Amino acid sequence: MYIHLVLSINLKIMKSTSLVFTTAFVGVAMLLGFTFVRPNSGVEYKASTDKSSIKWVGRKVTGEHNGTVALKSGTVSVDGTKISGGKFEIDLSSVTCADLTDQTYNQKLIEHLKSDDFFSTAKHPTALLEIVSGTKTTGDKYDIKGRLTIKGITKDITFPATVKVTDKNLVAIAKVKIDRTQYDIRYGSASFFEGLGDKAISNDFELDVNIAATR
Repeated sequence: MYIHLVLSINLKIMKSTSLVFTTAFVGVAMLLGFTFVRPNSGVEYKASTDKSSIKWVGRKVTGEHNGTVALKSGTVSVDGTKISGGKFEIDLSSVTCADLTDQTYNQKLIEHLKSDDFFSTAKHPTALLEIVSGTKTTGDKYDIKGRLTIKGITKDITFPATVKVTDKNLVAIAKVKIDRTQYDIRYGSASFFEGLGDKAISNDFELDVNIAATR
């Protein structure tokens, strides 16, 4: 009992002494003009789905098709000169075709892209791009590392981007090349089917991404 009482009293004295010294130190520092700054843990910018755009291009032996797909949501985190994270959800069910003027053929292509031959939008309506890191190279140029999920399949991805950051705004422009066969989209691929001839479709498709975001 005696030892416990002594320990309790000593602990109270130590806490009181520590509080006095801490208060005194802060007071002296303030008088001398010092300021205390919390470490920068990153600033998050939220993408505007109205001002951002994603354009796609798919190529085949006899030509190409292009169109748009909508950004459903997105965020980018910036820590100093590094991009520390981010997440972008793409609404695959919103895909459009811009080059086919015949509405019947246009609609057939859209329905085919949404089918199980391509993106299976009934089962997987969205794709997800998660930014792991972004390292500045020169000026506003960055090397981006991330993970892309399409049809429930996730693969590592890297691509260059131009990112301009101010206190309130962020603008990012990137051209992302994607190998569709890595996501079980093999329709018309000469890598998996023989004798396609001029009906073969390129394994790669490209996304031209323009992100406008604010704090």
